[in-house]
Amino acid sequence: MSSYKNIESALIHGGISTDERTGAVNVPIYQTSTYQQDGLGKMRGYEYSRTGNPTREALEKLIAELEEGYAGFAFGSGMAAITAVLSLLNQGDRVLISSNVYGGTFRVLDKVFNHFGITYTIANTDDLAKYESQITDDVKAVIIESPANPLMTVTDIRGVAEISHQHGLLVIVDNTFMTPYLQRPLTLGADIVVHSATKYLGGHSDVVAGLAVVNSKELAEKLAFIQNSTGGVLGPFDSFLLIRGIKTLAVRMDRHVENAQKAAEFLVSHPAVKTVYYPGLPDAQGYEINKAQAKNGGVMISFELHENYDINVFFESLHLIMLAESLGGVESLVCHPATMTHASIPADIRKKVGITDGLIRLSTGIENIKDILADLSQAIGKAEK
Repeated sequence: MSSYKNIESALIHGGISTDERTGAVNVPIYQTSTYQQDGLGKMRGYEYSRTGNPTREALEKLIAELEEGYAGFAFGSGMAAITAVLSLLNQGDRVLISSNVYGGTFRVLDKVFNHFGITYTIANTDDLAKYESQITDDVKAVIIESPANPLMTVTDIRGVAEISHQHGLLVIVDNTFMTPYLQRPLTLGADIVVHSATKYLGGHSDVVAGLAVVNSKELAEKLAFIQNSTGGVLGPFDSFLLIRGIKTLAVRMDRHVENAQKAAEFLVSHPAVKTVYYPGLPDAQGYEINKAQAKNGGVMISFELHENYDINVFFESLHLIMLAESLGGVESLVCHPATMTHASIPADIRKKVGITDGLIRLSTGIENIKDILADLSQAIGKAEK
């Protein structure tokens, strides 16, 4: 629980925000691999930086406070965080995953953890009755994204958590798209929250990192053991960059969301656009649920153009908005999920869950909205066949 009533203050002053020894207002970068000991068994709190580092510890305490969890853990990437969390499972366990989930999460389950006897089932987490019907005796965990990547499908986190706990399942929520500024899954009943901190938490497309937060001492001890044993930790310099990025999360997200709402409304009203996926639109799937569990609709938008528009020409015609992997930076980015973020998902599964070859995903940046809309408008215009 944060000692600050408002998250805007906790983002800046939460966790370990200063250096006690020198009074530095920023936690220093402790760029060291090891630590001098005063004698056998006499350490000053640290022994080896894989096990613990003061800069990383400051970040871990900060994200735990922001998510209102018991303990936080920093990893070298979002996938390293997911991999560590999945390592809590045992051979023979099955995981339920949201129907449209990040391609990397699908890939690590489908191509890596299956070798260790951990399997998965794609579940309808947005339909509580259907979701419960898919829980079998071997299911031990569920991974939720809400809104999910890339169709922005909203899941009732509290509802899924209640059903899951009745069956003894571990509830894992990927909160990358919303961040703790917009949504706090642990307060809704989740057991573990994970982030690709590369995205909005870092916010400047200059660091790759992953974070996880757990809600209990038991899970903290287990995940700490895995983190130390497998060693996919975040380095001190990247930890410093991430702390710095988090300090401006509130002001950045406010601008991101403001721009996203206007961009979504522009796309909905554009005659060339067939479908828009954005939880902030009143007629969007899960709008009321998202409104109840999150501050707003977030930043990410996906959309499809009508068949008489060439998406290749659309991508090539953009000037301000960049075609690139990732999301969450200050700059606006677009991607083509079918060949980029979700290419690792087989085409038949993509088609089944609605990830079409015409789907475009937009990460709305913090540029002037007039420039963003002008770029979308001219690129759509050029794409008409």
